[in-house]
Amino acid sequence: MHFAAPKLTILSAALLAPPAAASDDHAISASAEARELVFAEEFNAGELDRKTWNVVGMDFWVNNEQQAYVDSPETIQFTDEVEGADGGALVLRPVYKPGVDTKKDRKADFISGRINSRGKADFTYGRVEARIKMPDAEGVWPAFWMLGNGRWPDTGEIDIMEYVGEKDWTGVALHGPGYSGDTPIVNKFFFDEGTDATGWHVYTIEWTKDAILFEVDGRLTYRASRPMVERYGEWRFDTPKFLILNFALGGAYPYKTNMIEKPYNGMPQSTVDQIKAGEVAMYVDWVRVYEPLP
Repeated sequence: MHFAAPKLTILSAALLAPPAAASDDHAISASAEARELVFAEEFNAGELDRKTWNVVGMDFWVNNEQQAYVDSPETIQFTDEVEGADGGALVLRPVYKPGVDTKKDRKADFISGRINSRGKADFTYGRVEARIKMPDAEGVWPAFWMLGNGRWPDTGEIDIMEYVGEKDWTGVALHGPGYSGDTPIVNKFFFDEGTDATGWHVYTIEWTKDAILFEVDGRLTYRASRPMVERYGEWRFDTPKFLILNFALGGAYPYKTNMIEKPYNGMPQSTVDQIKAGEVAMYVDWVRVYEPLP
C-alpha cells in the first residue's frame, strides 16, 4: 500500500483493529481477512471525524447537478438506528431548500452532503470497500469513488459505485485522459432477482498496478486492465487517490439514463416529493482499506 505518510497515523488503534463482522454475509471478504487493515471508518462516533474528512461547500458545482453542497447537520447526519447497520452509520441526506443557494448561475432548490479525504487519507493500490444502502428514488445520484490529487481527468478517477435511482443496478467506471466523460471503461451490475440497491451491499475495488477489479458483495462484476485503458489514453492509476462519498441529485448521468427534463434535469416530481417528505438518504455503514495483495 502506498499512501502519503504520515496522513494515516491519525487513525486510532481501535480503528485499525480487525473489524467485527457486520450483519451480512460479506462483511469481511476472505481476501481481506488475510491482509492488514490500513484504514477504517466505522461511523460509530456520532459525528464526522474532521481529521479524516473534508466537507465540500456551496461553491462546488459539476455535471448540471441540481443540489448545492453544504456543511450542515441537515445534510450530513449519523444514526445508530438504521436496520442492518453494524453500529452507527453515516447518512447523506438531500433536503428541499429553495432560496439558500448563493451561487448565482446555479439556483439550486436542494442542498446535500459531500465529504472527501483529500490531503488526509490517500491510497495507491489495495482493497477499498464500503457497505452502503441506497434509496428507492429515481434520478438521485449518490456515489462512492476516488480521485487523484491533480487536474481532472489527468490524475484519474475510479467510480467504485454510482447509482441513478434505478434500483436493479449500480454502475462503475474509470476516467482519465482520453477516456473521460462518456468513458468507454464503464459497466453496470444488475442485481439478482429478489435483491436490489436498496438493501445493504459491500461495494469494492481490488486495485493493482495493472488492473482494477470491481466487486459487489465479494462477487467480481467487472475487470478494467491496463491494456484496456491504454487503447484510449494513459493509465493514470499508479498515483495516490482520495476517497469521496456524496449525494448528488439529477444532472448529467441520471438525465442520460432517464431523459427526464421536468421539474428538474434528470429528476422527476415523485423524487422531489420523497425528498420533501424526508424519505431519501444514502446510508454508509463503514469504509475500509486493506493493504495490496502480496
